[in-house]
Parts: sequence; structure tokens; C-alpha cells
Amino acid sequence: MEKFLNAWRPRVLSVVRMVSAFLFMQHGGQKLFGFPTPQRGEFDLFTIFGVAGVLELFGGALLLIGLFTRPVAFVLSGLMAFAYFIVHAPQDFWPLNNGGELAIMFCFVFFYFVFAGGGSWSADCLRGRR
Repeated sequence: MEKFLNAWRPRVLSVVRMVSAFLFMQHGGQKLFGFPTPQRGEFDLFTIFGVAGVLELFGGALLLIGLFTRPVAFVLSGLMAFAYFIVHAPQDFWPLNNGGELAIMFCFVFFYFVFAGGGSWSADCLRGRR
């Protein structure tokens, strides 16, 4: 069983990366285009929320395909830490009360990708084989 699990580890890492990126991109899509759910306010690129939306959508797309996984994951992990402490933490100490659970989860999942890479099903892996 151990051999089987170890053999599938890089593939499962890729699936976790792709699912996380897909979910993350929805936040950018909402901010930039009002999709898949309406915008919470008017989009302005030159605000914290505008920059966050661009990073969420385009950084998420890079993560989805696994291109430049480590540096992109580092930037997105920092973005989520920043989002948590700027937006959520001032509301309440507990993440469940301040709505910051998802920001913390994304922060640490992306931080893990900094060290683990994109897995075997990634553009980074394909680029490394050349």
C-alpha cells in the first residue's frame, strides 16, 4: 500500500493544486467581471481589491496549469496573509467569526506549493523534461 500511495503522491499534489487554483480564480473573476457571482462593488484596478482580483484570476490561472508554480504560489500565499490581516483579523480574533478561514486555508495551501512544487501534471514538470 505504501508503494502505491508514494507512486500517486505527485499526481494527487497536481489535483490539489488544480482544484485550489480553480476555486481561487473564482474570487478574481468575481472582482474583475462579476462572474460567477455579482461584484461586491465597482471594479477599480488601482485599489487593493483591484490588484487582488488580478492576482487571484491570473495567478490562479498560472497555478491551474502549473506554470511558475513556486514563485506564483509564494506571491499568492503572501496575498492571502495580507488579505487576512487587513480585511478579516480586525473584525474579530477568531477566523470563524471574521470570515477569514478561506484566506488562511489558501495562504497555507499555497505556501505548501512553494516547497512541494506543482506535481507531475504541471507545465513546470513538462518544461523540466526538455
